[in-house]
Amino acid sequence: MNIKALRDQRAVKASEARKLVDDNVGTAYTKEISDKVDALYAEIDRIDASIAAAERQARIDGDAASDDGQREADDRVRSQLSPEQREQQDRYNNAFRAFILRGERGMTAAETQALIAGPAVQNAQTIGTPASGGYLVPTGWGGQLIEALAAFGGMRDVATVFATAGGNALPWPTVDETAAEGEIVPENVAAADSDATFGTTQIGARKYSSKVVTIPFELLQDQGPGIDVEAFVRRALAMRIARITNRHFTAGTGVGQPEGLAVAAPVGRAGANGSALTVNPDDLIYLEHSVDPAYRQLPGVGWMFHDSTLRELKLKKDAQGRPLWLPGYTAKDPDTFMRYKYNINQHMPVMAANAKSILFGDLSAYMIRDIMQVTLFRFDDSAYTKKGQIGFLAWSRHDGKLVTAGAPVKAYQNGAN
Repeated sequence: MNIKALRDQRAVKASEARKLVDDNVGTAYTKEISDKVDALYAEIDRIDASIAAAERQARIDGDAASDDGQREADDRVRSQLSPEQREQQDRYNNAFRAFILRGERGMTAAETQALIAGPAVQNAQTIGTPASGGYLVPTGWGGQLIEALAAFGGMRDVATVFATAGGNALPWPTVDETAAEGEIVPENVAAADSDATFGTTQIGARKYSSKVVTIPFELLQDQGPGIDVEAFVRRALAMRIARITNRHFTAGTGVGQPEGLAVAAPVGRAGANGSALTVNPDDLIYLEHSVDPAYRQLPGVGWMFHDSTLRELKLKKDAQGRPLWLPGYTAKDPDTFMRYKYNINQHMPVMAANAKSILFGDLSAYMIRDIMQVTLFRFDDSAYTKKGQIGFLAWSRHDGKLVTAGAPVKAYQNGAN
């Protein structure tokens, strides 16, 4: 069964479940209705698992189509360059490809010079000269790597993400206007002064490495029409950088690494003793209302938690026995918990004693900064050649911070035991 058919099947089951929940209020929500809803939810979970498996296969099968789309995007960028810049870009891209496949010792003098000259379009602070064997990746290559980061983890799905060419510390204003209000002014009377109190925080550029990714000689030597070594290297590098950055954007300490959202968010509701591994629905109502209504109306509002927490929350019901988790009718109508959308993030703390396991609020208030100057190193020294391998290492810079004043996101903290 294809993905569309599975989604259509899910939509039918979701519609049945939502109708039973919405149409049966109070005493009308009987045990018989509850059992029907539970059975429909079990069927929805089964279909969701089938959809996830089909989508994974589609992503594998669709790599070529994705690359075609990226080439179209690159062509649009190229159309804005002068003929001289396009020629320099082509020389650099071809030289970079030769660098990946053959290394510096297998390159021509012209290819080496093209790498040293650098990409066609650079920020004024960019230096094209290689750093001990490393070269700036071409613009399109770096863009694809940054885009691939979104496929891992959950922070990039909800945070505000922006890119800069350079990595200088970026001052970012913060202001809390939730308590500010206007006034009635009589005729011919001047308006009162009430300047907003601005603060400033710094968004920096933490340096991340992918660690060395090794590939065998055979993959480089035997690549044919169906083997894209560049794409393979890019995905491997992106996966590693994405995992560590998502972990830090979620649970980073802020000391030598980004301060994660789960660390920055103050506790809006703490569970009582006995709730170390669970949560009372009443506590989630208190958590919801601990966030100012001004933030609860924003498009970025929602929940964030680990998948194991979602499993627990799917079992929660209101005082009438109706489920608090509701399936979306379609892919564009997401599943909700307590009528808010949610985001699964596997780097969120699982439920445990004193864990901040659930976040709620305007998740888009977290800012993620990407610095586009990604550098790739290739290693073909004896440490790798004696194993029949070539090593690749990427350096990239990122940072993240919750910058909005006024606590737009708050956390539920499990009980101590």
